[in-house]
Amino acid sequence: MTTTAPVSERITFDDFLKVDVRVGTIVEVSPFPEARKPAFKLLIDFGGDIGRRKSSAQITQNYRPEDLVGRQVLAVVNFPPRQIGPFMSEVLTLGVPDAEGNVMLIGPDRPVPNGGRLY
Repeated sequence: MTTTAPVSERITFDDFLKVDVRVGTIVEVSPFPEARKPAFKLLIDFGGDIGRRKSSAQITQNYRPEDLVGRQVLAVVNFPPRQIGPFMSEVLTLGVPDAEGNVMLIGPDRPVPNGGRLY
């Protein structure tokens, strides 16, 4: 049932460089019952100058909280914070849809230092 989205309009390489995607390690996961769609609250450690940031993620179909702690993920760290119900999400955790349209997280396949920037 996967639907492939059309390719977005072209951007320049300079436009791409404006999006700051970093790797971080999930250090805490908690339920988010107030969310409209099932979600978790994540606390992600990006190390260095970025530190720990909060994110809301609709990943309950493919992940359990105990499996997420210690996992490295990619997130956009330079979007403005976004209010999601009573929760302020500070980064956008990245994922792609599985065959059923549920989110699969994106992260490195081996441990890397927190805070590393995607290039």
